[in-house]
Amino acid sequence: MVEKLPFYQRPFGFTYYNVALYLIGANVLVFLAGMVSPSILQRLALIPGAVIELGWFWTPFTYMFVHGGTWHLLFNMLGLFFFGFQLERRIGSNEFLLFYLLSGLLAGLLSFAVYVATGTFNVALVGASGAVFAVLLAFATFFPTATILLFGIIPVRAPLLVLGYAALELFNMVSRTGGNVAHMTHLIGFAVAFLYLVVRLRINPITVFRNSSRY
Repeated sequence: MVEKLPFYQRPFGFTYYNVALYLIGANVLVFLAGMVSPSILQRLALIPGAVIELGWFWTPFTYMFVHGGTWHLLFNMLGLFFFGFQLERRIGSNEFLLFYLLSGLLAGLLSFAVYVATGTFNVALVGASGAVFAVLLAFATFFPTATILLFGIIPVRAPLLVLGYAALELFNMVSRTGGNVAHMTHLIGFAVAFLYLVVRLRINPITVFRNSSRY
């Protein structure tokens, strides 16, 4: 008897159309548009005060396509390139697109909620980091034995890299170090990815990481 899955767990038919490349292209195009007209970036960035006072309700989604500089864009797009391409080939383009956009959106919405709750209205949240951190966790879950060269030199297993990043982001958020980096949004990206994997894809990253440590 075939198991009938609830609607939120029903899989897409597998298709592959290199959506990660399109996402990278969209980020680059927004960056170039911002160089021509910086006001575009302001209207796409997530500014809690602008959402409340001006009704910029689209920004919890569009913020993930805005970057604060060349290096910010480069690091995020490299992460999307190295981890996103492999993940998309594994789960399919439709699933990957839903995972990426939903992770970025929920990271934006939850960050917005925290900013409002703490009375932080003038901060500008930009960058794909929340979604990219989500991709990193999913990559480590589907490829737990993959080895990544940290700084191009130090070999690190993907689950250890995720745990290390999570610990570093938590430390930086609590100690309030790291400049203007949105450590909270990065951690939310991890949390959203974890829930997506458990609830929709029925994969527990903790179990996968624990089992992979035996090999």
